[in-house]
Amino acid sequence: MPRFSANLTWMFNEVDFLKRFERVARAGFKGVEYMFPYEYEKYQLRELLDRYGLEQAVLNLPAGNWEAGERGIACLPGREKEFQEGVIQAVDYAQALRCHRMNCLVGIMPSGVPARRVRQTAVKNLRFAATALQKEGIRLLVEALNDQDVPGFYLVHTQEVMDLIKEVKHPNTWLQYDIYHMQVMEGNLTKTIRDNVGRIAHMQLGDVPGRHEPGTGEINFTNLFRFIDDSGYDGWIGCEYKPAGTTEDGLRWVKPYFKEGKK
Repeated sequence: MPRFSANLTWMFNEVDFLKRFERVARAGFKGVEYMFPYEYEKYQLRELLDRYGLEQAVLNLPAGNWEAGERGIACLPGREKEFQEGVIQAVDYAQALRCHRMNCLVGIMPSGVPARRVRQTAVKNLRFAATALQKEGIRLLVEALNDQDVPGFYLVHTQEVMDLIKEVKHPNTWLQYDIYHMQVMEGNLTKTIRDNVGRIAHMQLGDVPGRHEPGTGEINFTNLFRFIDDSGYDGWIGCEYKPAGTTEDGLRWVKPYFKEGKK
């Protein structure tokens, strides 16, 4: 049965961030995720996880200046020291939150830089992160984003991530598969999941169009969840979507899975 984690960056925005943990637990979720933890004190977050019996499903590495439009720095030449410092900071948080998956947003393709240099930078940085995280029992994840929401992002197809993983040549490099982004970019969800399930360490979802909850768009999530179960994937599926209304009103789709898990 799928295990769903609630993304607190996107969901339960009706209350302040630190109050969302209680809302998540009350709704029936057992896992949480959110974009970045670094503006909060790590042990404050740990206490909230413990208080409400929640697991930290995944975290993101620091991704540069998000407000200025950066979406990761792993592919940006000249930012290697900053990237390495971010890995060290992320490990510190992951240890405190007992999180075993760390996603790397590689960034937007820099203008005026030769493609070969960008590639070399990405490979070097990912190899550094994979090595550092492996020592702590944390998997390094890499994901593709769609180029409509994030124009110029370096990785926009599943195969591009898999090719980069192959080039990094490190056993601790995994795929984070985002159903929403890949439905926008390539469709063919079930075949792609089946072909890569042995390397998928985390999934995320949102319906298309609109990036709202399952049942609001074109994806047949009932069939997709059944297929994911049959594929052998047993990790978390993060609910990284914008509720079409209030968060609680939009949770009808997940209630049957919570009930099934209690049997």
